[in-house]
Amino acid sequence: MSYEIQDTSSEKPETRNSNLRTKIIGITGGIGSGKSMVAKFIQELGFPVYNSDFWAKELVNVDDDLKQKIIALLGENSYDENGKYNIKFVGEMVFENENLLNSLNKIIHPAVKIHFENWVKAQSSEFVFKETALLFELKLNENCYKSILVTAEENIRIKRVMDRDGRTYREVKEIIDKQMPESEKRKLTDYVIDNNQSIEELQLQTNRIIQQIQTIL
Repeated sequence: MSYEIQDTSSEKPETRNSNLRTKIIGITGGIGSGKSMVAKFIQELGFPVYNSDFWAKELVNVDDDLKQKIIALLGENSYDENGKYNIKFVGEMVFENENLLNSLNKIIHPAVKIHFENWVKAQSSEFVFKETALLFELKLNENCYKSILVTAEENIRIKRVMDRDGRTYREVKEIIDKQMPESEKRKLTDYVIDNNQSIEELQLQTNRIIQQIQTIL
């Protein structure tokens, strides 16, 4: 069985929000890892889950201030003729331009942060989950009580994304190569789910980690 629990919370910075009423558990993983499926399983258990990627895509379409800042950065083509965020155009603009990507992130991520904080305030659960691809890259784990990394072998991740999105091997590999290495994420996380087997195994690992977290709260 590939189930693995790491608990290194004693080594994490004191800035973690262990004294707050609502504790935040971060869920992360690279493209094709299966983090969204883990988030779905957790939600089915009755726990609140915030999907950062979903809300980022929502906010860029409904927040006029965000729209104006994005247009000022990337131009009018950032939005289509119907006023909808042009994901394809923006993706092509920032994929090979790290400075532009960083500038875009500095516009979007603060808005998502505020939205998330308001969402947390509206929850009554003792702990909530935040699904985000950039948990460690943006140091969001420093505000989490615990973190869960979902990972899988690279060839498995590539095939999943190719089947799901219709991308080529090269396209997926380029995305993976631009993300933080899994080896680095493993050093930073508290729990690891190795998603190399069946959906049933993935759900089993998820349930066991949730039980483990509940016992320490």
